Amino acid sequence: MADTHLNYIAGTWVPGEHLTENRNPSDISDLIGLYAAGSAGDVDRAAAAAAEAQPAWFAAGPQARADLLDRVASAIEARATDIGTLLAREEGKILPEAIAETRRAAQIFRFFAGEALRTPGEALASVRPRVDIEVTREPIGVVGLITPWNFPIAIPAWKIAPALAYGNTVVLKPAELVPASAHALTQILHDAGCPAGVFNLVMGPGSVVGRAMIENPHIAGISFTGSVPTGQMIARECGARLKKVQLEMGGKNPMVVMADADLPTAVAACLNGAFFSTGQRCTASSRLIVEDGIHDAFVEALARQMQALRVGPALAADSQIGPVASLAQLSSNLGYVDLASAEGCEVIGGARIDGPTEGFFQRPALFLGATNAMRVAREEIFGPCATVIRATDFDEAVALANDSPFGLSAGICTSGLRHAREFRRRARAGMVMVNLPTAGVDYHVPFGGTKGSSYGSREQGRHAVEFYTTVKTAYSFAG
Repeated sequence: MADTHLNYIAGTWVPGEHLTENRNPSDISDLIGLYAAGSAGDVDRAAAAAAEAQPAWFAAGPQARADLLDRVASAIEARATDIGTLLAREEGKILPEAIAETRRAAQIFRFFAGEALRTPGEALASVRPRVDIEVTREPIGVVGLITPWNFPIAIPAWKIAPALAYGNTVVLKPAELVPASAHALTQILHDAGCPAGVFNLVMGPGSVVGRAMIENPHIAGISFTGSVPTGQMIARECGARLKKVQLEMGGKNPMVVMADADLPTAVAACLNGAFFSTGQRCTASSRLIVEDGIHDAFVEALARQMQALRVGPALAADSQIGPVASLAQLSSNLGYVDLASAEGCEVIGGARIDGPTEGFFQRPALFLGATNAMRVAREEIFGPCATVIRATDFDEAVALANDSPFGLSAGICTSGLRHAREFRRRARAGMVMVNLPTAGVDYHVPFGGTKGSSYGSREQGRHAVEFYTTVKTAYSFAG
């Protein structure tokens, strides 16, 4: 019998309405466990418990919050290999990447342990005599966190840690595809002494659990990472209820390769950005915009190195790219490979392949001869697929980079200071990289984009305070 894993409400492990299977995309015969799927009633109970616990959690003070987050960070670090192995099994990320993601979660909790002690405020002089003004930040209350499947411990960490640091209480709904990592993190929070009701886990489908979180009156804000259509729906529903909302959605990130770029540097950045983590990153380099003078040499080198990448099971020592996370995602990817050919691209790679076990393995793909008007250059594929688009010069490259409904991350490979400086200034994206992959960011700086990629205040770093707190202005008359 597979292990059964329950929801966590008010400090107690509770069953859901039914159980769902969690299987390994590297080997679908590997049943990781059975996970409780919650109901709207479970969300209501979790939100009520969080609302009841929140005043005391905030009143406990910043040191108590910092201490809890620090204990959680230490516990994640101590179990990094075990949790990373679990993550690799359920999501398909190769083991080194999965362990690195787990360690990143620990770093995030430790960073926000410090931020709990540095909640900002202001003391200002009034325009009136003998009047003092204090501007302070207070928690918004109960926050609902809805997280995706591609970073199943790092993204929950970068939402949970600031929420708790600033005195909020939490209801978490992880992606239904990857409940195990979130469940392991919940166990760590429980073992670290998190007070009952301060953190709650309700697993299950977004149509049930996510919907109930949006509708619950105790939940003051929703932080969501996922697809654009779902994010747009959440924005509408939260707006109608006057809930605070933070959305991180899609990306179709450009990497510009100038003729003056160092070729090995450019190829390495694009190989990493487009194909590592099986391309399942919202910051992936999915549009490679290459200046004429370097185009052919760049394509030849990138295609050669891409085809040499070893695709295999996540836990295999020689795998460089793991499986696609699910059959549905693989089917979508293969549909875009067919579409690229139908739209007139030359397609290199992209086929489904057999592995040593039954899993969802796919060769990475390049779509050559693409234009920015093609669907494969405009729609987020979320797989190991990248289009290559020619540009005649820097100005056209920038125009192509900005011609997208998304604006999360953008990059340029160049040896020219002027091009680097101008691209940083002109790129319409929330994050800009020079001679680095578009994917891969630090945990202590803001994360987020423009246009259709993000809505609301930034995640991570000190800027996280903007979503998880509200500002209070207080006046005092000295008499």
